[in-house]
Amino acid sequence: MAPNSQTILVVGGGIAGISAAIEAAEAGADVVLLERSPTLGGRVAGLNRYFPKLCHPTCGLEINYQRIKKNKNIKLFTMAQVATVEGQAGNYKVTVKTTPRHVNAKCTACGACSEAATSEIPNPFNYGLDTVKAAYLPHEMAFPMRYVIDGSVVGTPEGDAIKSSCKYDAVDLEEKEKTFDLTVGAIIWATGWKPYDAARIEPYSYSESPDIITNVEMERLAAHNGPTKGQIVRPSDGEPARKVALIQCAGSRDTNHLPYCSAICCLGSLKHAAFVRQQYDDSQVDIYYIDIRAHDKLEAFYQKVKADSGIHFIKSKPGSIVVGEDGRPTVCGEDTLGRDIYANAYDIVVLATGMEPCSAREYRVPVEVEMDDYGFIVPKTGNGSGIFSAGVAQGPNDVSTSVQTATAAALRAIQAVRG
Repeated sequence: MAPNSQTILVVGGGIAGISAAIEAAEAGADVVLLERSPTLGGRVAGLNRYFPKLCHPTCGLEINYQRIKKNKNIKLFTMAQVATVEGQAGNYKVTVKTTPRHVNAKCTACGACSEAATSEIPNPFNYGLDTVKAAYLPHEMAFPMRYVIDGSVVGTPEGDAIKSSCKYDAVDLEEKEKTFDLTVGAIIWATGWKPYDAARIEPYSYSESPDIITNVEMERLAAHNGPTKGQIVRPSDGEPARKVALIQCAGSRDTNHLPYCSAICCLGSLKHAAFVRQQYDDSQVDIYYIDIRAHDKLEAFYQKVKADSGIHFIKSKPGSIVVGEDGRPTVCGEDTLGRDIYANAYDIVVLATGMEPCSAREYRVPVEVEMDDYGFIVPKTGNGSGIFSAGVAQGPNDVSTSVQTATAAALRAIQAVRG
């Protein structure tokens, strides 16, 4: 029996979801792409550089955005997420919930609304390291290029001023949460990941010092459009961060937190070490590690970083991080090779926290799917399969592997809807 619907729903607009949607659409399938945030790109959009070439991710994302713009088979909904799923392969009934943006498609991104806004909110793109106006463009390469107005100004004089400032009638402060229904033949779940909560690793004192940050925060600190315009400095006082510690497996490979390896953390820290060394000739970077994992051809990147005399590798799982009277974080533990007890003070300490699948906690799949013990969706094949996973929804992956899994998911979804 032929499927009732040949439309493919892709849930998640990060690099995996974008890739799956484009691959399926360019093969002739009708695709609906949902993203719960205001823009596409996911975690990749927040990266400063890719490894191993340390090129900017904007290039690759922009190429994909152009492919989306030119393909009439793709319908895109941002600030939208799946509420319910019923049915079976070929005939899924999906209810989608949308969150108010308070800015409609008439927006030209002129910025007048932001100029009229007076209050500020934590900047989600920079993980709260700085603030933005309550009317804001998510970031300079946002797609769609449209502003967002925070709900806190609705019904206030500030909200009225923001609305009055828009000469294109793009501000809609009356917008409410809505739902709409879809019928689709297959679903690709590509909801990505969230950084593991570093505050849960109590011995590392993340909540006690602004100079103890996570790997994703370090990425934004080094970015030209980040909170410090690319200057790697101490968040506490803005002074140059010339002595930096990178703590590997912070909460990973640990039965009290994430029992698994997230695959990219070592390489991310090697990249961060390169950021610091490129910015400060006299800097020192210490990498505390259990073992360094650089898969496939990326071993060459590891060896290149390792050859830098300003980067030191200390085989150790630090026991604690103590904030001294001068505010500097001090890493404490035992050197596994030298058996020396250390207490080393730094300008900043970067915790390489792992990848937690969004499908495990905050964006659970509202339909029965097979998951492993960690909340990753297990790929399924065979007759009757209509729900597939891609990217980090499937397991810890880097960008290139996420794209590969997305292509595979798109092919399987096409096979499912075409019977």
